[in-house]
Amino acid sequence: MTLRYSPMNQHDALYMTARKYPGGLEALSQRMNMSVNVLRNKLRPSIGTHHVTNEEESLIMELCEEAKVEDALLPLHAKNWRHRMIAIALPTVDHLSDEDLTHSLCRAVKEFSDLAATTSMSLADGKVTAAELDQMEREAQEALAAVAELRDRMRARAAENGCMVQS
Repeated sequence: MTLRYSPMNQHDALYMTARKYPGGLEALSQRMNMSVNVLRNKLRPSIGTHHVTNEEESLIMELCEEAKVEDALLPLHAKNWRHRMIAIALPTVDHLSDEDLTHSLCRAVKEFSDLAATTSMSLADGKVTAAELDQMEREAQEALAAVAELRDRMRARAAENGCMVQS
C-alpha cells in the first residue's frame, strides 16, 4: 500500500519538508540535538508517545529555510489552511519602484489565472479528486498571498507619498 502525502495536511507537510533537508532526517536530527529515531517518531502523527512541540516545528522550518529547502514554510501554510487562514510572507520594503508594483500586480493576476485553470481542469470531468483538491487549495493560497502582497506594497507606496495609512 502506498501512502499518499498531502501538502495541505500540516503533519504531512512537516514530514515532507523535514525529509527535504540536505542529508535527510539524519542530518536534521543532528542539528536539532535528537536521535533520528525520536525525530522520525515525532513526525508520525500516528505515534501517540512522541509529539513535535511548537518550538520544534518552528525550528524545523527555520533550519530548512536556512538550507534553502524548497517550500520550507509549507507546514505553516498547511496549519493555517486547516484553520481557514492563510500565512503570507510580508515583502521587505525599502523603496518601491513602479516596476515593483507592476510586478506584484502581474503576479497576483498570474496566480488567479493559475487558480482558474486548475479549478476548470478539475471540474472538466464533473469530479474532483483529492489530488485535484490539494492542487486547487494550494493555488488558492498562492493567489490570496499574491493579492495580500500587492496590498501591502500599495500601502507602503501610499505611506511613502505621505498618505495616512490605517491598519
